[in-house]
Amino acid sequence: MGRFLHLAAILALIGSALFAYRIKYDTISLGEEVVKLNHQIAREKTAIAVLRAEWQLVGRPDRIQALADKHSDLVPASINQLVRWQDVPNRPAPSDGIGQKLEALGLFAPTNTPTTAKATDARTPTGRKP
Repeated sequence: MGRFLHLAAILALIGSALFAYRIKYDTISLGEEVVKLNHQIAREKTAIAVLRAEWQLVGRPDRIQALADKHSDLVPASINQLVRWQDVPNRPAPSDGIGQKLEALGLFAPTNTPTTAKATDARTPTGRKP
């Protein structure tokens, strides 16, 4: 019985050592992954900062004005182009072309629904009684 206990204790010791080593290497692996992700986050933050700087460079008002002068034929608004709100004509009511065609065909006219002789005789669509 003593040998069995010694063997069980040795196996338990080896098992716990293997378990501890596995946890240690898993922890190291996860730590390395965290470091890689932190480096990736830093690279992305740097890329975002560069893109913001480029956007500020591209969006400068003097550059946009020069491009607008070069590529558009716009002229400044004159006083004759300004009107009061009351002088703006009302928008026409939206028209439904398909609805007008259906009306012209007479499809919106009321129809007479045929009634059955026996209103109390309820049948299903197949003709059978329920």
